[in-house]
Amino acid sequence: MKPDQAQNDNAHDIGRPMSAVIRERIKNANKGYFANDNIGEFLQVGDLEKLLDEVQSKMQGVLESLVIDTENDHNTRDTARRVAKMYLKEVFKGRYVPAPDITEFPNVGHLNELMIVGPITVRSACSHHLCPVIGKVWVGILPNKNTNVIGLSKYARLAEWVMGRPQIQEEAVLQLADLIEEKTRPDGVAVVMEATHFCMGWRGVKDLDSKMINSVMRGAFLSDMNLRREFLALIPK
Repeated sequence: MKPDQAQNDNAHDIGRPMSAVIRERIKNANKGYFANDNIGEFLQVGDLEKLLDEVQSKMQGVLESLVIDTENDHNTRDTARRVAKMYLKEVFKGRYVPAPDITEFPNVGHLNELMIVGPITVRSACSHHLCPVIGKVWVGILPNKNTNVIGLSKYARLAEWVMGRPQIQEEAVLQLADLIEEKTRPDGVAVVMEATHFCMGWRGVKDLDSKMINSVMRGAFLSDMNLRREFLALIPK
């Protein structure tokens, strides 16, 4: 962006809510901003802090509409700020920051046997009620001589980045499989996720014991029944 153009854009943005500025950037790029999208590329230095102030203000309005006395109740006096920070910098952090740096190494040993990583503890939020989703993920990789090798901890970092957004579990595992496949280029990728959904245990039917398990199989895991069976058998029950 040219300096003059940047100055004009900044002048245009003065006095506007930060969320409106970011939305305009996204729409001008013909991109979407669904709950489970990453919009980090559209944030500039300092934007997140301005967005934090905006979310705090609106969260304060929510508390007031719930008839909570935040002026005299010492427990909720700073709740609006705490909740805003929690959403932007922790629970939904995967929406606002770029993907973690992942160092990739060539498969010099020509590894071609099944590799399983997990269980990786993941934390997300249901995009329907913004209730917690807590669970575990197992990742299966069938490498080939051209596969990029990444450190074991990097799978956890990728999972944390993907899950750090309002999600439905079915789409979350697809996003994670896409990302791992893109980073490693193996012959096959498998992802299994088992999670407890607090939208069932905290509200609605209030069932505390139900869990959701789903999987996505790519490449060799989809075409080779024996490989798929081996992967599923090696996941601890």
